[in-house]
Amino acid sequence: MENIHQLIDHTLLKPVATEAQIAALCAEAAQYQFASVCVNPTHVKLAARLLQGSGVPVCTVVGFPLGANSSSVKQFETRQTIQDGATEVDMVINVGALKAQHYSLVYDDIAAVVQTAHASQAIVKVIIEAALLTDDEKIIACQLAQAAKADFVKTSTGFGPGGATLADVALMRQTVGPEMGVKAAGGIRSFADALAMVKAGATRLGASAGVNIVQEQQGVDTSQHETADY
Repeated sequence: MENIHQLIDHTLLKPVATEAQIAALCAEAAQYQFASVCVNPTHVKLAARLLQGSGVPVCTVVGFPLGANSSSVKQFETRQTIQDGATEVDMVINVGALKAQHYSLVYDDIAAVVQTAHASQAIVKVIIEAALLTDDEKIIACQLAQAAKADFVKTSTGFGPGGATLADVALMRQTVGPEMGVKAAGGIRSFADALAMVKAGATRLGASAGVNIVQEQQGVDTSQHETADY
């Protein structure tokens, strides 16, 4: 866990995020060498410019936060954000279709984004919004994402009724096995939270509190720092 920073997608997806806040996020990401910065599509160009040469990739979100966009719109978003500089795409599944057992629709939706992203060597993390699903539905969502050749499954948008739980991360890891990535996101505010998620099976962490997490690990007093979900 000495390299916890390498697992963190340093995230700012709030609708009120300003360019100045995105610039600060990118500066922190470059300083701490996080796994990526994760920003809304409108901020991808700025983040890519600010992080050029830093070694920190730009991650963005597609079909966010509800997942109810059509597949063609998600494909367009994916293509555009990659052109703007993103190399990682976190997409939200069509949750309603999954709950209605329209599994071919859910699979095709994921596959459309995966094929578009992989054509440009970008990776895809599939957000299943676990808090809205039963355990059986979580398993099916993970299986569909794996069948569609996504790179990761991800717990949450951070805007749903709940964030990452240890039980969800463990179930997702058990379902996809050791080869696929699992991203825990939503409510990870401390080094203890991060460590627990990794022990449960997470290989990536989505958090707005990345700096606090790293500083806690280093023994720095973070009591004056504010943290919040996305």
